[in-house]
Amino acid sequence: MSGDIAKNYIIEATGSGVALWDYDNDGWLDVYLVNGSTWAALAGREPAPSAALFHNNHDGTFTDVTAAAGVANGRWGQGVCEGDFDNDGWPDLYVTNFGRNRLYRNTGQGTFTDVAESAGVAVDGWSTGCAFGDYDGDGKLDLFVAGYINLDLAHLPPAPPGPGAVHPDGGPAPSPASDQRGMGAAYTPGMRYCEYRGQPVMCGPRGLKGAPDHLFHNNGDGTFTDVSARAGVADAAGFYGFGVAFFDFDDDGRLDLFVANDSTPNYLYRNQGDGTFKDVSYTSGAALDETGREQAHMGVAIGDYDNDGRDDIHVTNFADDSNVLYHNDGSGLFSDVSFAAGIGRPSVPFLGWGTSFLDYDNDGRLDLFVANGHVYPLVDRFDWNTSYRQRPLLFRNVKGRFVEVGGSAGPAMAVAWPSRGLAVGDIDNDGDVDVLINDIDEAPALLRNDGGHRAGHWLTVRLVGDPARKCPRDAIGSVVYCTAGGLRMRGEVASGRSQISQSDLRVHFGLGPATRVDRLEVHWANGPTLSYDVPVVDSTVVINQARGLLGPGP
Repeated sequence: MSGDIAKNYIIEATGSGVALWDYDNDGWLDVYLVNGSTWAALAGREPAPSAALFHNNHDGTFTDVTAAAGVANGRWGQGVCEGDFDNDGWPDLYVTNFGRNRLYRNTGQGTFTDVAESAGVAVDGWSTGCAFGDYDGDGKLDLFVAGYINLDLAHLPPAPPGPGAVHPDGGPAPSPASDQRGMGAAYTPGMRYCEYRGQPVMCGPRGLKGAPDHLFHNNGDGTFTDVSARAGVADAAGFYGFGVAFFDFDDDGRLDLFVANDSTPNYLYRNQGDGTFKDVSYTSGAALDETGREQAHMGVAIGDYDNDGRDDIHVTNFADDSNVLYHNDGSGLFSDVSFAAGIGRPSVPFLGWGTSFLDYDNDGRLDLFVANGHVYPLVDRFDWNTSYRQRPLLFRNVKGRFVEVGGSAGPAMAVAWPSRGLAVGDIDNDGDVDVLINDIDEAPALLRNDGGHRAGHWLTVRLVGDPARKCPRDAIGSVVYCTAGGLRMRGEVASGRSQISQSDLRVHFGLGPATRVDRLEVHWANGPTLSYDVPVVDSTVVINQARGLLGPGP
């Protein structure tokens, strides 16, 4: 649920994220679905819609445990990210909202306590993407939260005219008095409505005031300190943040930070190792597309798609423009290879949201999944070669170039949804990666991969870090390298990413025809790179930093 179906205001259109995470440590991925809200709920005229936590029953079904767990949120939900911030072995959850954010601390008893206020991370505004990551190498997870728009409900931009346009206070929306030409739905104060392809639509984000970003340092005592300005990541320019990713793009052992910004240049911050970041957005080539244009970016995926050992970046974009693939060239530089790599042209008619790299066919090369859906319901009334509900895109990696396979990957890939958040992970532990999509105003879509484990061998790695060695307990920030069948593959334990969503913290590798792993290396967060012997494939192995490889298991 996200406001009114007409989508007269931008807060109603962005939708919510989703998490695939093992909240009870039983070795099976559970599901957390963030939910939006309604104007009436914000005004206290009706109960707020609830988020949902579903426990995995290990038999292909799930049980709703939201009420018992205490994670209903009850606010206008946006995003979600996972991280064991107190290093007690139980995964915690941060939920971003339009309104005050929540930090759900896992008690280990199947219940959660919202400690956002006491922890000092209850950002009040419009937050979107978030991610945990130990940026200063002290073994404790810090938290980054992106801000979108500083939206004042008492002074909303104008709604489009029409019989269905209703202001949140219950009165009619203003009627048109002037015209607005330009890109998308840019808003100029004093105008009466915005346009898309000559038709009146909701306004934003252009012309609206951006909300700041926040970096919270973990104090190690259950509290955090806002160090955004000191660290150089406060977003003084007021850009519109969405997808967030901590990752080590230059492989110097320190987590850097990428923020996908809507209708404004992206941020890429290089970690300088002294508690501060350097803005290298423009000098790296990751701020704009190959023509020097800013784009309306939403979700972000990080992965080494060409197996050269370096992390690349994929970012989704608005309709009538391509998604972008930034290839990591090394030496701190990225190149826009969207069209050369085959993902540019097929993405132009779609409006992209959640995205993730995944090896869906277990051939040892990362493929790419994109969830799509328009923001303007009125597009269905015109012959515009687009629609409100849109099918997802699945790009198969063929030796470093992508081919969009569409419905050939199964009937679910031909179904159109109004999609937003997306997470990936092996929900049934059968050795292939599944996909969960959060659809706005509709039921979610769970896409089960039924062929990957038959197409190629596989290995899933679960890491357990040692805080005494400065590695977070859940090993977020650690990088795993798997060499098999002539390929050296890279994966990592990561919080957040996609479109304000959380994917499986376990690292999955497709091995293709290889029946053995030649080498498995783990670059532990803030620690050394160690090698481990893997006795079998087609299994999940657990590696404990303090105790070594524990063998196959949950």
